[in-house]
Amino acid sequence: MSTLRLPYSTLSPAAYQGLLATKSALDHSSLGKPLIELVYLRVSQINGCAFCLEMHAKALRAGGMAQAKLDSLAGWRVSAQFDARERAALGWTESLVDVAHTHAPDTDFASLQPHFSDTEISDLSFAIALMSAFNRLAIGMRQ
Repeated sequence: MSTLRLPYSTLSPAAYQGLLATKSALDHSSLGKPLIELVYLRVSQINGCAFCLEMHAKALRAGGMAQAKLDSLAGWRVSAQFDARERAALGWTESLVDVAHTHAPDTDFASLQPHFSDTEISDLSFAIALMSAFNRLAIGMRQ
């Protein structure tokens, strides 16, 4: 592992606290902690953030998620481990993480609506954006 380039959390404490406040708000979302952590883990897989991968996999295991489910997350589209709600969330996750290529198509958004309220879709989108921000900080600053 590389040496931390800059201690961003202490150099930009107000900005960092804003991210933590968003995380705290999402922790109380009706989405539920397991789904949010699953999304955080998938975002971190896509972005290749080793620090976040370890942290979120550990949190999911501690929360009782089956190892088989964690092991198959990268292949969620063909795995029997995930229900329709999780599949919709993971599809939206991939769409937003790679928004430069996907442009968040209407089909991905529409797949959310049978499973989530408008508030939950908003919270889910914030969770994806938040983890993408944390990944970029951790990778860029070599956390």
